[in-house]
Amino acid sequence: MANDFFMWFIIFWVFVLLFFMSVGGFFMFRKFLKVLPKEDGKSKLDWQNHYVDNSRHLWTEDSKAFLDQLVSPVPTPFRDIAKHSIAARIAQVALEAKANEVTRDHCIEGYILATPKRDYRSLTSFLEREQIDYTAYKHLLQ
Repeated sequence: MANDFFMWFIIFWVFVLLFFMSVGGFFMFRKFLKVLPKEDGKSKLDWQNHYVDNSRHLWTEDSKAFLDQLVSPVPTPFRDIAKHSIAARIAQVALEAKANEVTRDHCIEGYILATPKRDYRSLTSFLEREQIDYTAYKHLLQ
């Protein structure tokens, strides 16, 4: 009886550990794919760093505070990574528009462009809850 219990206990923990290692491996593999260089020789992370570094002088205190507000629904452990990705997309929008500073409009457009399509429902509910007008960018949600 005790040997059977111990055997099932070990089998249970083997499956639990395999599950956790699989989940961790999945997220590590996704991170690995972001580091691989694309056709132009730069990875997705290289481009994000490029846009963030080249737009540092464009960010105002208001746009930084607005970015913090936009990333507030992201869980705390992932917030820094999400903030960097969203800031890179906002910076890309501002640099391509040859703007003198990052505005709230750049932030809203970049936020929508940086959000995966599967999260559009939560994105729109967050923007509506925070009473942020995104009507000019509804076409990006199609």
